[in-house]
Amino acid sequence: MIAAQGLPVQVACRVLSVAESGYYAQRHRAPSQRQIRHAWLTEVITEVHAASHGRYGIRRVHAELTLGKGISVDHLQVGLLMQRAGLKGLTGRRRWKRILPDQISTDLVKRNFPRQEPNRLWVTDLTEHRTREDKVFCCVVLDTFSRRVVGWSIDSSPTAALATNALGMAIDTRLGANAEPGTVIHSDQGVQFGSWAFTTRAKAAGRLPSMGSVGDCYDHSMIEAFWSRMQVELLDTLIWNTRIELANAIFEYLEIWHNRKRRHGRLGWVTPVEDERHRIITAA
Repeated sequence: MIAAQGLPVQVACRVLSVAESGYYAQRHRAPSQRQIRHAWLTEVITEVHAASHGRYGIRRVHAELTLGKGISVDHLQVGLLMQRAGLKGLTGRRRWKRILPDQISTDLVKRNFPRQEPNRLWVTDLTEHRTREDKVFCCVVLDTFSRRVVGWSIDSSPTAALATNALGMAIDTRLGANAEPGTVIHSDQGVQFGSWAFTTRAKAAGRLPSMGSVGDCYDHSMIEAFWSRMQVELLDTLIWNTRIELANAIFEYLEIWHNRKRRHGRLGWVTPVEDERHRIITAA
């Protein structure tokens, strides 16, 4: 290293207390099996990191290598090679705004989010993000059974219709006309979720609206964790020019990336679609 910076080899070896003959010997020595494997792993890790659009950190890269590609490698080694290659995942946390609704439903969840069957508990919320043109608003409905996005809606304003359309998509695609009633739909106390349109759509389908307390992140931790990841992995990665551009990117993130490609730690590093398929088949 010192010699590479222009110092005489003899001086560099004396400073480092190594034999000059050893320096020249290692220059002509063939790469070891360990060095070859590290070089190969670094290439694969770089490909996995690039395929995730730079979103994956050490744990998800390790999961993709072991579960997705069948490569036996320790996560500490993955971390070391990623550090050497200058690769890291996206991290961050978002802030939240809370407003009071016209109608307040009882909290039927009490922070108990996990469910052992699909369509027992849905959580919903909306977010906004600015483009050069104007803001884009998105509402999603998440099934806590598998953390799968089962309903979503995108619009240019945060109206009750935005939330109602996302709920309607979830009801139409997941429940159908003959589904048993009883699905709990949990939200914060936003005016969209306390609106007549939203509550009427829920109750007409036999669903039970539920609301957490005001300003308590723990009452909505699952959906807030989802927004936090989407903020870091998509919304903050670019300066978006138009609403159409961002709306298309949000669609791809929800339906393709999150539901079908993103590995989730709480699901054993599988995707929501894979988790549902496995657990439903096992239960049957």
